[in-house]
Order: sequence, then structure tokens, then C-alpha cells
Amino acid sequence: MTRRNQTVISQFLLLGLPIPPEQQHLFYVLFLAMYLTTVLGNLLIIILILLDSHLHTPMYLFLSNLSFADFCFSSVTMPKLLQNLQSQVPSIPYSGCLSQIYFFLYFGDLGNFLLVVMAYDRYVAICFPLHYTNIMSPKLCMSLVVLSWVLTTFHAMLHTLLMARLSFCEDNVIPHYFCDMSTLLKLACSDTHDNELAIFILGGPIVVLPFLLIIVSYARIVFSIFKVPSSHGIHKAFSTCGSHLSVVSLFYGTVIGLYLCPSANNSTVKEIVMSLMYTMVTPMLNPFIYSLRNRDIKEALERVIFKKQITSFL
Repeated sequence: MTRRNQTVISQFLLLGLPIPPEQQHLFYVLFLAMYLTTVLGNLLIIILILLDSHLHTPMYLFLSNLSFADFCFSSVTMPKLLQNLQSQVPSIPYSGCLSQIYFFLYFGDLGNFLLVVMAYDRYVAICFPLHYTNIMSPKLCMSLVVLSWVLTTFHAMLHTLLMARLSFCEDNVIPHYFCDMSTLLKLACSDTHDNELAIFILGGPIVVLPFLLIIVSYARIVFSIFKVPSSHGIHKAFSTCGSHLSVVSLFYGTVIGLYLCPSANNSTVKEIVMSLMYTMVTPMLNPFIYSLRNRDIKEALERVIFKKQITSFL
């Protein structure tokens, strides 16, 4: 393969979002509000689960890890986006770009695996309620969490090391608001075959398979509830499963569309908007969908507040 003029790249320029200059302050406030909502919502869930012993159950163990993953996943890209909206030269060092790729993949994959674990937990709780305690033992729960953390390490490290092998030419402008892996591959002036092969081969087990497992789990839940007819139970099932699946579909739909089934008709603006959906919107919605509508979380919040008030009076 003939290489173009090759040079050592020390930094990349992030073009960011296609926002007119006069509207940048407005979008800065909007994105800052969304990021703070994500941070506060997920931290609130983590703190409540740590403080309230009633929430020391498998479901909330998984949920606390998901909240941490969402908090970190959003923090990988959002602070840099906010900084660049206020900067005249929106750049990122080469090493910072590789670090962003690693942590982006790491926490994205972690959230992905935890969504599967949570779907399985709900499946066991609803379809096998009498055997739930035996099946979801503390040992199994910790094993599932540890396995999720370990698997993401290998996947993120593999893609980061493959990316570090690439050479880049004079063109160091990334038409995105973060170091998106597929965008960087287009800028490389060395052979990207290994990178593309890794994305294609690992895309199934890492993204598509978990998505299918979640769909199957919720389908079995709905089927199980229909076997015992109850208008209240059916309404509750569709309310819960529908809201969960809407967020799951938003996350996996955009990821699969961008990385596994990219369309030649996708414009840069369309790809950026799709990226915003799973990097910004999904982590913000998860606390509301999975927890803040949850009666246990509301009661835990009331107990913590009441306990703090009692302590302050003493």
C-alpha cells in the first residue's frame, strides 16, 4: 500500500458539533444541564444503594454498577465537548485521544454487559420467583459483575492497541466531538484491515448478542405474565418492559447503525447526532428509567432524608 506523506501527529483537532457561533452558548448551557443531570442522577442512585441496607440485593448491586458505568461513560466525552465549545482551538493530544478511545470502549462495554445481567436478573425474579434466591446467589452475582469488568478490559485494550499501531498523515482534523474510532480509521494512512476485522468479528459477541439476549429475556417475562392474566400485572409489565426496552433500543440501535451496519448515505451531521443519542441521552435517561421511578429507590430516599433529619435534631 502506498503511503501518503506521513508525519508524527502530536494532537488532533476536534471540529465538534456543527453549531453556528451565535448558538454555541445556548448549546453549552443545554449540554451542561444534561451532563449535570446525568452525574447527579447516577451518583444519587449509587449513594442511596450504599447507604440503605434494604437495597443490598442483586438487582441493586447491578444497578449501582450500571450507574457508575453511565457516569464514567458520559464523563469520557462530555467534559471535553463542553471545554471545546468554549475554546478557540478545540484540540486533543494524541495520547489523550487514545485514552479517550480506551475508556469510551471500556465503560460503554461495561454498561452493555450490565444491561444483559440486569435483564437476566429480572427474568429470574419474574419467571422463577420461588427459586430466585438460590439462582441469584451472592457468588453468582459477584461473578457476573467481575466478569463484566474483566471482559471489557480485554476488548477496550485490544482496540486501543490496534489504534496505536496506525500511522496518521498531515490531516489531523476529526469531524466529530470526540475521538470516534471509525472516524479515526478514515484519517489513518496505514493499513486499517486488522482494526476493521476486529470491529466486525467482535461486534457480534460484544454488541449484537447482548442485545438479542435482552430482547429474549423481556419477551420471556411478558410471556410469563400473560400466563397468569391480571390487568394490573400486564399493565405494570408493559410499563416497565416498554420503558426499559425503549432505552435499550436507543442505545443498541444507534451503536449497531453506526459501527456494525454503517450506511454510505450517513452524513457527518447524522453520525454526530446518532452518537449524541448513546453518549449523552441514554446515560441521562437510565437513572429515571431504572431507578427514580422505582418504589424501592423512592422509599430509600425518604428513609435517608428522614434519618438525616432525625440526626440533625439530636
